[in-house]
Amino acid sequence: MTREELIQLVKEITSPKGKTEDEINELIDILEKNVRHPAVTDLIYFENLTAEEVIDKALNYKPFQL
Repeated sequence: MTREELIQLVKEITSPKGKTEDEINELIDILEKNVRHPAVTDLIYFENLTAEEVIDKALNYKPFQL
């Protein structure tokens, strides 16, 4: 998915008007499959970030080895 598509996906997740909980969960699943950040939903729900900031952080995430 492109950055713009991911941003739109986050916007749909954060503005769930007319969507069921199952539909929102499906959108979250799609998002989680398309970014490497292990806690992308935390960026959405627990940080005060715009959709653009969420995606930028998620796309810039670099896993590290211990």
